[in-house]
Amino acid sequence: MKVLVIGSVYPRFHEDAEVPWLRTSIAHLKKAGLGIQVLAPAYKGLRTHEIDGVKVNRFRYAPASWEILTHEEGAPSKMASRPWLQLLAIPYIISGFFKCIGICRKFRPDVIHAHWPFPHAYIALGAAKLFKIPLVLNFHGAELLLIRKKKWVKPLLKFAIGQAQAVFANSSFTAGKIKALRNVDVEWSPYGTTLESGSTSAGNGGTSAIVPHPVNGKFKILFVGRHIERKGICYLIEAAKHLPRDQFEIRIVGVGDLTDKLKSQAAEIEDAAEIIFTGKLSPEELANEYRTANVFTLPAIVDSKGDTEGLGVVLIEAMELGLPVVASNVGGIPDVVVDGVSGILVPEKDPEALAGAYRRLAADPGLVKQLLEGAQKRIAECFSWDKIVERQIGVYKKITK
Repeated sequence: MKVLVIGSVYPRFHEDAEVPWLRTSIAHLKKAGLGIQVLAPAYKGLRTHEIDGVKVNRFRYAPASWEILTHEEGAPSKMASRPWLQLLAIPYIISGFFKCIGICRKFRPDVIHAHWPFPHAYIALGAAKLFKIPLVLNFHGAELLLIRKKKWVKPLLKFAIGQAQAVFANSSFTAGKIKALRNVDVEWSPYGTTLESGSTSAGNGGTSAIVPHPVNGKFKILFVGRHIERKGICYLIEAAKHLPRDQFEIRIVGVGDLTDKLKSQAAEIEDAAEIIFTGKLSPEELANEYRTANVFTLPAIVDSKGDTEGLGVVLIEAMELGLPVVASNVGGIPDVVVDGVSGILVPEKDPEALAGAYRRLAADPGLVKQLLEGAQKRIAECFSWDKIVERQIGVYKKITK
């Protein structure tokens, strides 16, 4: 079986950290014996190339210096800060549409699997109709949130869903939004971890070890991610007010548009848990953060644009690395964190609830062990790549009969 995977972003070179979950997914499909090619936009003139033995077909849609609509930051965020980028959307779709037809004429895939259906369903539809290739649309949530701001997107998405032979969603939260738009069958297709199986780099001996991290001095609370509104970092900083300085430390990894504002907020808090901004870290430095942390947290919120976490794959990775997790009960997070079973869920925008969860874990090693065992079970049942890919291939086979 041959599959053409379409997306807005794909690694530009071997060390590129873009969409590691999609790269890992494709590697597992290839390992299962499928022939895979990728179709993705160029970035600053990038031509067709190979990554991990997979051909990545790049379509050009503007002069090289203008090809910055994708990669390094989400297109909606870029368009919000630089409205002129919206002008590139039309050549993006047209160029991708004809490139897709050209690839399908030569490659003859059995399935076209389009991620982020707006606009990629419209890049895929011409080839799907012309060559009678079944179309799979894979939603990740962001495209559905566009409907709130751009009403004209709704009929386009509704039509595209009706043209697909199968629809995937990364979480039950996203699936619910698809069904509200058009009542179709939706397959739950989450991501697994992008960590290497059995990795010991983060210090717990791989996924088979379930050992509570020892408390050495202060209880360390770790956040890793972009400093953007929907991550809810400001509420994590507020939670510091409810944590004794001599017992707790909050470590915030990453950078983003809100970094300076968050640092100013943290500087104004006194007599509270110490808050440390590490900036962007190397893989080795990041591994050390996981190794020395006591809990991983994702205090996500539904932001002012209506955006939130589609799934929270970073929670899966923290669980794999032997850290208990505390997260907000929003978006797709409850698919990963079953409260009291695989982690602790708290209401969004509630610093006191966050602090209370950290204090519970610091005081009860037995609870930590229980949650880690539940987390490993949850990963094995729902987020194993073998099972995810098996379900995916099952859908491919069903629609190509």
